[in-house]
Amino acid sequence: MGEDDVTLRVDSISKSFDDFAAVDDLSFNVRAGRIFGFLGPNGAGKTTTIRMIVGITIPDSGEIELFGKRINGTDQDHIGYLPEERGLYKKTKVIDQLRYFAALKNIPQSEADRRIDRWLGRMELSEWKNKKTTDLSKGMQQKIQFIATVLHDPDLLILDEPFSGLDPVNVEFMIDVLSEFRQTNKTVIFSTHLMETAERLCHDILLINKGKKVISGSLRKVKESYGRNRVAVRVDGANDLLNNVSGVESIAEKADEKILSMRPDADPQELLRSLVSSGAKVTKFEYVEPTLNDIFIEQIGGAK
Repeated sequence: MGEDDVTLRVDSISKSFDDFAAVDDLSFNVRAGRIFGFLGPNGAGKTTTIRMIVGITIPDSGEIELFGKRINGTDQDHIGYLPEERGLYKKTKVIDQLRYFAALKNIPQSEADRRIDRWLGRMELSEWKNKKTTDLSKGMQQKIQFIATVLHDPDLLILDEPFSGLDPVNVEFMIDVLSEFRQTNKTVIFSTHLMETAERLCHDILLINKGKKVISGSLRKVKESYGRNRVAVRVDGANDLLNNVSGVESIAEKADEKILSMRPDADPQELLRSLVSSGAKVTKFEYVEPTLNDIFIEQIGGAK
């Protein structure tokens, strides 16, 4: 499949619990072979949407298609799902748990053992193979559940807050592992409220709030659409001018420079000319694109 092909199509799905609309007429496409960031604050409807995709919850309305056809129980074998709520059998050995999860996906034990050994090695957990869950740290348990999620070699991997509970070292490790999926033509969806991590991994994003779509598209195009009128300025002797230019909507201090947000109809070049003609010493003047965190705060901060 090419990247223009659609692995998952979500069409106008809604889900309510009593009078609470958890997901409200939500539509989006996930392109094949890409990493898709499903973003939003806690309680935005991310987990409810994922549960509808994997068949745990049925939408009140709308349709979900996987590989061009309406999703059914058989299709679930093509999905690997790591839920936000973790769950391993506390008194069971790692190897026995992974064999059990492999058997649920009809993987013969000899093949399962081969895959288990390979993944335990990749996750640096080979020496814990015969340990019980209670012997593992929280980060180790997270890695074991990830292995259980990918043992059947799914075409679509859905991870709900996969970095929750991981220390910074293991977050970096998991980012490396997920980045490898870029090379295997697998499609990955992961939900998170960690914008910096999403920015490092994602090809495409969907930002939702209160069950509704806020922004969607390729990460590059989303950032470009927000970055046309933001400039970083380092200047001496022009603070009064910066504060009184009509085209400047807001000024944010950042270390030894200022980030100016310009009105959509303003021309940053006019500002530069004004600074130079005023005699100010301009040592930096460049267009900057917003971070994903900047966009998140702008879109969500005032909408809670």
